[in-house]
Amino acid sequence: MQEKGEKAWLLIRDDPVGGWAPEAEEGELKVLVETLGWEVVGTTRQRRQKPDPSTWLGPGKLKDVQPLLKERGANLAVTSEEITPGQRLHLRDLLGVEVVDRTQVVLEIFAQRARSREGKLQVELAQLRYLLPQLRGHGEELSRLGGGIGTRGPGETKLEVDRRRLRERIRQLEREIRELRERRQLVRLGRKRLGLPVVALVGYSNAGKTTLFNRLTGEDLPAQDRLFVTLDPAIRRLQLGEGRQALLSDTVGFIHDLPHHLVQAFHATLEEVTAADLILHVLDISRPGWEERQEAVEEVLVEIGAGSIPRLLALNQVDRLEGGLPPGAPGGVPISALTGKGLEDLQRAIADALDTGARPYRFRIPYEAGDLLAWIRQTSRVRGEAFTAEGVELEIYTREDVAEKIQGILWQRQKERAFGS
Repeated sequence: MQEKGEKAWLLIRDDPVGGWAPEAEEGELKVLVETLGWEVVGTTRQRRQKPDPSTWLGPGKLKDVQPLLKERGANLAVTSEEITPGQRLHLRDLLGVEVVDRTQVVLEIFAQRARSREGKLQVELAQLRYLLPQLRGHGEELSRLGGGIGTRGPGETKLEVDRRRLRERIRQLEREIRELRERRQLVRLGRKRLGLPVVALVGYSNAGKTTLFNRLTGEDLPAQDRLFVTLDPAIRRLQLGEGRQALLSDTVGFIHDLPHHLVQAFHATLEEVTAADLILHVLDISRPGWEERQEAVEEVLVEIGAGSIPRLLALNQVDRLEGGLPPGAPGGVPISALTGKGLEDLQRAIADALDTGARPYRFRIPYEAGDLLAWIRQTSRVRGEAFTAEGVELEIYTREDVAEKIQGILWQRQKERAFGS
């Protein structure tokens, strides 16, 4: 991967049948490249339904690009899609500069953003899974016969050694991530015992998720106008009013066509989304192309197995709009995470969404069970209460699993009192 300060030329294939609008595709690739500190000095687009199997874009088009690269001082080209090793070699030969694809750019951004051990392991795994099929013989250097320490004999080529070492490192990383995943599952089980519902924040990268997370929880996590600032999940308590609480989870942002290497490697982290009771989708409604971004997030949610989890849409950045929501805006709660506008409405909407499937129940809570009473008020909507000689008569609206837990605790304490007497 090139260093900062490089000059990049963008190569974009416009698919007339599927894919994003050309302007949106170019705009996002430009932002990704500039996130690495590279300067975009030019763009070439070609309308092709299928990539050229040898050169990705048409050879004639590429010959026209080559002199432009020299004229602008570009020393690398960036393709808008993942390309094969053969296409990379042919592009390099035709253009006379290094060639990287969109997947490499995204992986490098993730590598720069990773801070925790778990994040670094997942990024490295994604990078190695991407690199393994890219390895191929190149002249004598990678095809010569190898031998000595680290090889399996004099008949093993250096290319085979490199591939074997990559596979060994991938297996090691997979083992370590499995252990981290098991620990995450234990933590989730512990949270489940609390009985608090989990709300997962999702959204396109740089949609304002972390700013909203901070607003709702009182935290001060880094929230910057940059892509993929948050890679490691953060979970805090969320106050919903009337004493009710939930757990709010913030994790990695999505982008259009998120590389599958990252989706697979970050599966342990993304399980925080799949285990949620409600998905709060933060959509930046002020930016052109919000429709494509909303669709891109939904595609990733389906890919990770969260397609059936209930959704609530938060239409963020309304403070930037003049004249109200744009035509065709989807149904959701208009908010501004930056100014705090609409957040009370959003909290009420979250509480209402979590009540979907809830039913009315009545319980008598003994006065000595103050801890249980406090927990019920955190997890359920209290519709009425009356103080009697035997305890607090509660009329609540809650989920079946919460009601079963309340009944189980009451039965267990009644049993303990009877046994103790």
